[in-house]
Amino acid sequence: MTASTAGRFAAALLIACATLTGGAHATTTAPSAFDRAMTSAMNDMMTAMDHAPANGEADHDFATMMIAHHRGALDMAKLELRDGRDERLRRVAQEIVVTQQSEIDLMNTILRARAMQSKGIAHVR
Repeated sequence: MTASTAGRFAAALLIACATLTGGAHATTTAPSAFDRAMTSAMNDMMTAMDHAPANGEADHDFATMMIAHHRGALDMAKLELRDGRDERLRRVAQEIVVTQQSEIDLMNTILRARAMQSKGIAHVR
């Protein structure tokens, strides 16, 4: 199955599931550009989470997976900022961009410090 075929299949599956469950996307029309972008961002996030470097240590694995998860949230929030019109949701999206980027930065800092500690290198700010 090619990537474009898989994408079309995934979009059709999302529409079918939403229609069957009466979800917000319960429609027989093709997904909008926004829906396709959100689906792509979600798929990219899931792939990144599946491939997050893991070493079996809870703190490390939590951080690497959450970094991937937060990057997906950033991508989706940026789409809302690009296309959304509801100022309340745009504020939520902006807060997601600020807070989750800050959390990504913090987790990366912690991971770097832990890596340096494991190599016996003193942490210097």
